[in-house]
Amino acid sequence: MHSNTATLIFTIVLIIFSAVVNSADLEREKRMALEIADSIFDGKVEMLSDGDHDFLSIYTEAEKATRGVLIIHGRGFHPDWVDTVQPLRVGLVDYGWNTLSIQMPVLAKTAKYYDYLPIFDEAIPRIEAGLAFLESRGNAAVTIVAHSCGVHMSMHYLKKLGEAGLSAYVGIGMGATDYRQPMPEPFPLGSLSMPVFDIYWADDYPAVHRLAPERWQQIQKAGNPLSRQIVVADADHYFTDRGDALVEAVGGWLDGLDIKMTDESN
Repeated sequence: MHSNTATLIFTIVLIIFSAVVNSADLEREKRMALEIADSIFDGKVEMLSDGDHDFLSIYTEAEKATRGVLIIHGRGFHPDWVDTVQPLRVGLVDYGWNTLSIQMPVLAKTAKYYDYLPIFDEAIPRIEAGLAFLESRGNAAVTIVAHSCGVHMSMHYLKKLGEAGLSAYVGIGMGATDYRQPMPEPFPLGSLSMPVFDIYWADDYPAVHRLAPERWQQIQKAGNPLSRQIVVADADHYFTDRGDALVEAVGGWLDGLDIKMTDESN
């Protein structure tokens, strides 16, 4: 009954909101790009294409690295967002990872979780473009690191297209939604063979905490012994002023996977 109800809610939500919100707010994206492009000092601005539109990305290289991280920001933000995203895209370079932080589809600042559901499909070609870019730059191993709504979008990608070509997945603040807007369908964690790192904060949103046992059960069901779930103390959902701790946790877990950092043939 619960599963059928969730499916019905999901269908109704898509029908209702598809009539109201058909696509991402490209003008808002352009404004954000203009605001941040000239202030990028660590990394290089790269304009990628999703097949219909160009979107901002920032590529930051580690010395001689042949492994990359695709960083996917949370709802309504941008690839150099000061909390969570910027610390990761710069800090993971010190752990021997090239990082590509990409602009995801955004709506108005007032948009809620259910407003975003109809545009999750627009995230798929952007993730594809990001992965293709990392591959074109010689990154033989690629990990997705996603935060908040970026988790929802990247999990939507994984459910639709699978995990081929990925070495690992990091979900930060997984399952965050708005009040009385539960997830219409679970993440496909139980079907992922790659190692998964589920990291959230002691002061995270209620939905993130409430669904943590279910997420861990599904991660364990998938059977990868390198997967982990941890709670970080003294931090909120956005890891405000705690970027160093976030980078240390993510970078340390990635180090434990023993993914080759450089092409030893060169």
